[in-house]
Amino acid sequence: MKKPLLLTLDMGTSSVRAMLFDSRGRAVPEAEVQTAYVQHTTGDGGVEADAETLLAVTVSCLTQLLKKTDKEALSRIAGVGVSCFWHSLVGVGADDRAVTPVYSWADTRSQRQAAALHQEITEAEYHARTGCVLHPSYWPAKLRWLQETQGEICGKVTRWMGFGEYAALRLFGSAACSLSMASGTGLFDQNKASWDAPTLKLLGLTSDALNPLVDRSVSQSGLAEEFEEPLAPLQTLPWFPAVGDGACSNVGSGALDASRIAINVGTSGAMRVAVEASKVDISPGLFCYRIDQHRFLVGGAFANGGNVYAWESANLQIGDRSTLPRRLAALPPDGHGLTVLPFWAGERSPGWHVAARGTITGMNLHTTPLDILRASLEAVAYRFAAVHDVLTRLYPSAREIVTSGGALMHDPTWTQIMADVFGVAVTASKVFEASSRGAALLALNSLGLLPDFSAAPAYLGRVYSPDPSRHAVYAKGRARHEALYRKMLG
Repeated sequence: MKKPLLLTLDMGTSSVRAMLFDSRGRAVPEAEVQTAYVQHTTGDGGVEADAETLLAVTVSCLTQLLKKTDKEALSRIAGVGVSCFWHSLVGVGADDRAVTPVYSWADTRSQRQAAALHQEITEAEYHARTGCVLHPSYWPAKLRWLQETQGEICGKVTRWMGFGEYAALRLFGSAACSLSMASGTGLFDQNKASWDAPTLKLLGLTSDALNPLVDRSVSQSGLAEEFEEPLAPLQTLPWFPAVGDGACSNVGSGALDASRIAINVGTSGAMRVAVEASKVDISPGLFCYRIDQHRFLVGGAFANGGNVYAWESANLQIGDRSTLPRRLAALPPDGHGLTVLPFWAGERSPGWHVAARGTITGMNLHTTPLDILRASLEAVAYRFAAVHDVLTRLYPSAREIVTSGGALMHDPTWTQIMADVFGVAVTASKVFEASSRGAALLALNSLGLLPDFSAAPAYLGRVYSPDPSRHAVYAKGRARHEALYRKMLG
């Protein structure tokens, strides 16, 4: 008898991806469909997507994968694992239909409300409970903004949820919120593993306005009539609740304990350590979310990563892009005389200054576009280093760093910069879609098909060792960078 397969659904901020994995977490060749979508942006800082359009993209992605999969493989699918982008928010009415768009973490229209909440909450106590800060990325500020600016729409909302829950609600007629997805809302007490009563009271909400909480192993099945035909092969299969994409990424890249730090650089970035414990002390400046009932995820999130590279590549006169990696690698470390704050999209960890903006100092007539790009890559590495310092103080055993995400996997120059800035070796994961793989491994574990995560290979690749001389140069560059950070942002 052939071994079972797992279908995964990875709902990201710019695309939806469906894939098949085997029982050891290996992607099945050619069994992948990815469908891109575009979030709508507004001049006042809005970043949102239409819920029904996003649901249609999700269903279409699944349908296409099922159509291209032969009957024998379809018969081996044992369940569905789901990864979903953290921090999304959608209001749903009594008819189980969305009455608001799906608001992204990147939506900053609630800046004023986030600032006002600082006057109503002792932020240190709030952060110690929720692992989140009073920032537009999270639900409290967004909910207050909606209450103040769109009261009529709020009056039609019976439940608030993330998009992963909304997809389940539409597909099955009911939905629960995984501990993982709840942990990224700012309404969740991390150590109690329950909705945070003081924050709900402040916002005038009760837990009835939110979905019930479940751990990742609690599945559902039985598709709603509307989806029985296009998704027929999935009708009776266990469908596991969405888990946060960052949590899945750690699992997929093999960073499942406090010995290994996972770095992800895509459009934005993150640095995370998984901690298996019954309780954690939450350190200022860091987020704390959950993978599941037994594992926390501690680290930093960055609004800037590949988006800085992409913006500069598109807007600076950098010449032939095919030779860009070689030309960047040829430049000496911190040899440009520039100091950059890479806050093209504001700042998240560790300072969480939402109003922060990009800054470049030290330019003269000799400065080239390539200098600016190299300096910006180094500056992003400095921001990662600030979080790395905190994580390694908290978790001294975290001596290994593994990368995932397209930006670093395709740019050895940037990965080497990271290693030289940290002064620690950085290992590149061979897993391109770590979030999808993580969703598969978690589902396999929930089904009892992978009792021990260590049985799934980590698939580690090239090791980037730090150069001591370059590290010394970057230490001076980082000191200059931190001085500018303090001067501009306090």
